[in-house]
Amino acid sequence: MVNSQLLKGTLEGCILKILEQDETYGYEIVEKLRRYGFTNISEGTVYPLLLRLHNSGLLSANSKASPYGPKRKYYTLTISGQIQLRTFEQEWEYLNAIVSQVLNNKEV
Repeated sequence: MVNSQLLKGTLEGCILKILEQDETYGYEIVEKLRRYGFTNISEGTVYPLLLRLHNSGLLSANSKASPYGPKRKYYTLTISGQIQLRTFEQEWEYLNAIVSQVLNNKEV
């Protein structure tokens, strides 16, 4: 099990990356995360993150008709979201390199 605070920050970056590809709605994001290996992720975890990212101005949202029932809220990255994604990618690479050195007992 992954620490929830560590997971939250990581998931936000992953959600931004998924939305970089194309606009999509919440449940589809959950399904994509599961296919990538986040098998224990639920809608109850992802939807609050989407709301937070939207309220922070990193995502825009609009409702579209669904052939399967009520309208769906589709999310896209804003310019601020694109900048935040680039920052996340850089920070992830840096942190990943450092943690790998620690785990492999390799001092700089």
